[in-house]
Amino acid sequence: MNDQLRRIAQRIREELKELAQVTERVQEGWRRAQRSQDDYYLDGVALNLHSFYAGIERVFEMIAETVDGSVPQGANWHQLLVEQMAREIPDIRPAVLTDEAVDILQEYRGFRHLIRNVYAFKFDPLKVEKLVEGISMVFDKAREELLAFAHFLEQKSQVNED
Repeated sequence: MNDQLRRIAQRIREELKELAQVTERVQEGWRRAQRSQDDYYLDGVALNLHSFYAGIERVFEMIAETVDGSVPQGANWHQLLVEQMAREIPDIRPAVLTDEAVDILQEYRGFRHLIRNVYAFKFDPLKVEKLVEGISMVFDKAREELLAFAHFLEQKSQVNED
């Protein structure tokens, strides 16, 4: 189990590096969309916003499966997964996310759903703009909390070795 906890902590760190790149692509794509007024850049921004949340959700699924031992099921499993990350599981792990982080991630989770169910040319540029403007703050908050959790996993693996 100790090796598994260390591997999860490492995978969290690797995902965060990828998410940093996605965050930069969102911002650069938005700048290009604004300069050129080309809707195709908006499509790229929307796809990267989707990738941003999908990457965070991948980390949550990994934690739910390997640390918690259960991944939510059902039609609203995406919402339940975020809620699961906000709860402490006694004797297993602290909450991965604060309530504040859950709140700020909700719009990105909702946009992920929209991306999967609407034609790209129907995206609302104002909605996209709001998400772009907040992505740095959201990423910083998620990174802070996920790195703290990765540190917890590493500490737990050390304790288990002693």
